[in-house]
This record gives sequence, structure tokens and C-alpha cells, in this order.
Amino acid sequence: MILQKLTHRAVIRLSMLLLLLLPLHLVLIYGQQKLSRDEYITTFSELAMREMLRVGIPASITLAQGCLESNNGNSTLAVKGNNHFGIKCHDWEGKKVYQDDDKRNECFRSYASAYESYKDHSQFLTSKERYDFLFELNPHDYRGWAKGLQKAGYATANNYASLLIRIIEENELFRYDLLVLEGDLEEYIDSLGIPEDYENQITRNILLNNNIEYILTEPGDTPESLRAELGLYKNEIYRYNNLYKGMYLESGSIIYLQPKRSKAARGNEIHVVEEGQTMYHISQIYGVKLKHLYSKNHMAEGEQPLEGSEIYLRRKKREPVFKLEPTPQEYEEEEMQFRFEH
Repeated sequence: MILQKLTHRAVIRLSMLLLLLLPLHLVLIYGQQKLSRDEYITTFSELAMREMLRVGIPASITLAQGCLESNNGNSTLAVKGNNHFGIKCHDWEGKKVYQDDDKRNECFRSYASAYESYKDHSQFLTSKERYDFLFELNPHDYRGWAKGLQKAGYATANNYASLLIRIIEENELFRYDLLVLEGDLEEYIDSLGIPEDYENQITRNILLNNNIEYILTEPGDTPESLRAELGLYKNEIYRYNNLYKGMYLESGSIIYLQPKRSKAARGNEIHVVEEGQTMYHISQIYGVKLKHLYSKNHMAEGEQPLEGSEIYLRRKKREPVFKLEPTPQEYEEEEMQFRFEH
């Protein structure tokens, strides 16, 4: 089905795998013709899908942004700095490249490879609060994502969303989202026969909860050691798990490798609080963002639940409506009115 439609690109994909391993400009400098859009999509589709699986950004959106922002990998930024998403130097300590944009000679991030650019694109969107609402959308809602990126100010073009949507629909990029959502990614990769040595190899047992990858900590683990071992960006593990630097981790603690969701998985409607449990514990148990738990249960941030109380996990708790009991005077008036009418 979808796999059969995609495997005809395997030959091109194999011949261009080195683009993930080497800076793009090294290939173009030696006489390689410019990449076509189809070649660009074929080359980077696997990487976009793996990032979707890792952090939740639709592969269709990542690919469409890459096509648009890098001119299918042929822009000056992509050639000189492997920057496929037009991300500027805000809070950036790495290498830089300069180019005219909204202003003259603006600073953009420069990467060692296209692979690093794709990873940083994921980091950029998951670490900025203004993009948080996007991760509450259905993962196949590429239209919502496109409109949300424009609304959040990713680009200054007033038709940015429509440009992304057009690229997605003309090239049927939503197929890649389906491969991830239907669990067919590994089968697709295996069909291409492509080695995965460019990826971080994680030896820990990766588990799944609420469709989020996580691990269980072992004795001696710290946020810093896990970040180094798992190849995560400097604030990913803290952001995904509401941790702080130097925090002690009990053995067997849940540590998510992807952003938590806005609600629990189906079938988990209400949690009855046990002794010693905090909102943080409940957030980790069900893979629900802490701020959403507070909001669903009409609780102030930092407030903790009482043992035996109910915490709503998927929908908002109905606030109790308190009705004042009538005063004796009101009862008397009602009785008088009753007698009068009869």
C-alpha cells in the first residue's frame, strides 16, 4: 500500500545517504547538480520520520519546511551552513553564517551536517513556549501545524502556512506521517536496506507509555549522565520531565525521551491519589504534561492533591456548583405564598 508507493525511491535514497553524513556543500561543490524537490524529500524523509517519532513534529511539516526554507537543499544557507530551516542565531553558541534576510547581514546558525540541522529544528520547536500549543494538535493535522507555525511567528511571510500546505499536498508528504502513526517506519527502513550508523545507538530498553518513549532509571543515573548517554540536547531531558540540574533520581523512575501529551491515553480517565503521590508523580505515571493536569483539575500550579481525591486525566473536571440553603425567613415566605395562592 503506502510502502509500495514509497519503495520505488529506494535507489535514489541509497545513492544520496551520504548527504546525512557529510556537509551538503561538499557534494555540491564537486559538480553535483542541484537537488530536485523529489530528491530532497527522498533523501531526508527517513530523518524527518525519525524526528516525528522522537519528538512529535509531523514529518510532513518538517519536510515541507526543509523544502521551503532551504530551496530543496540548494539555498546559500544550506550549502554554506547546512541550515535547512532558516533558524537564526538566537541563544546560539555554535558556528554562524551571515546572510541578508529581513535585515542586511543577519546571523544564522551553522551546522556540521544536515543531520544536525534537522535535530536542532526539533530542539528549537520543542524548547520554545510559543510553540507548545502545536504539540496538543492531532499528529496528523498538518494543516493545523502549518497555520500554527505562522501564528507563532516562525516566519514573517503572511502566506507561510499556505506555502507549507501546498508543498505537503502536491508531494503527498502526509504519507510519511502515516508511516510513523501506523507503526510502519521500521518496515519501510528495512525495505530500503539502509544502515543506521549515523544515529545514536541507545542500549537501554526503550519503553512506550501514552505513545511516548521512556526509560527507567538505574542506580547512579542523573539528568546530566542520561543526557550524555542518550545523546539529547542540553535541556530536552529537563523539559520533558520537569527536572532541574543536579536532581537526584530514584532508581526505577520514569524518564521520558519525548514531550509528554496534553491528556492520558484512552481508558485512563481518572486517577485516585495514593499516599505520598504528588501531581508530578501522576504526570510521570500517565505521560501528561504537568500544566495540563493542573488546568484539567482547576488547581493552582504547585498545589498538591489530597490522598483519595480524584485527578482527571483526559477531560476537565466539572467544578462543583455550591447552592446556598434558603434561610428560615425564605422558607416562611414560600409557605405564606403557598397558603395565599390556595
